[in-house]
Amino acid sequence: MSLSENPTRRPYALTVASSDSGGGAGIQADLKTMTRLGVYGGSVVVAVTAQHTRGVESSHVLPDDEIRAQFEAVTGDFDVSAIKLGMLATASAVETVDDCLRGFDGPVVLDPVMVATSGDQLLEDDAVDAYTRLFERATLLTPNADETERLTGVYPDDDESRADAVATLFGWGVDAVLFKGGHVDPDGDTVRDTLVTADGVSEFSNPRVRTERTHGSGCTLSSAITARLAHGDELEEAVERGIAFTHAGIAHPADVGTGPGSVDHLVDVTHWEDTGW
Repeated sequence: MSLSENPTRRPYALTVASSDSGGGAGIQADLKTMTRLGVYGGSVVVAVTAQHTRGVESSHVLPDDEIRAQFEAVTGDFDVSAIKLGMLATASAVETVDDCLRGFDGPVVLDPVMVATSGDQLLEDDAVDAYTRLFERATLLTPNADETERLTGVYPDDDESRADAVATLFGWGVDAVLFKGGHVDPDGDTVRDTLVTADGVSEFSNPRVRTERTHGSGCTLSSAITARLAHGDELEEAVERGIAFTHAGIAHPADVGTGPGSVDHLVDVTHWEDTGW
């Protein structure tokens, strides 16, 4: 007996980032997260890294023409609902991605990845300045405190400093900023993530998880938000749900590798749906 096909239509999201051969961060983390959250994910690989839980051994950036070819192949065939931008490595790659995005009018989440959790630098110095040309494309920017300081010269550890950083970032064309609070007050009991939009400020608080297994947490958060935007969530709801998923993955991490482990992208649904998801 033969069976008739029963296709499933899901939102399609695209990650433009670099690979992590260990699987905890980068494009691998993005695609795992998108799949876990019910989104069909595609990818544009900017660079490949030889990477594990202890650090980055080497990296290789693809030629600009190959980056562009991947983007055009995906967007020429799929109905892309949202795009996440991650590690873009070089100024030339940033400029290529910026040019590719000119015809895209959906939500774009920009995670300005500069340094790996292990401390390895992932972005060339001249690419930091080039990043600002992408800000006009960004629906949401998701920097941690160190990335904010490198971009703006301001360490966002209180309301006043965040306001100063926002003034600079909004001046560059960003629509909204999610200040990730994991690096702020590391000895405190609470992590506070702050979303700033033209309409106001929203704060999301969670108990700090005492763990070193945070590899891939930033990639996971930005791709989770992208997935929820692809589903049609409003920005604040997408951020809240993305934080809930990521916090659960940190609280119940994957015990992999000989170094600090990774966020678990397969975390049991009960650990994040009971947060008001």
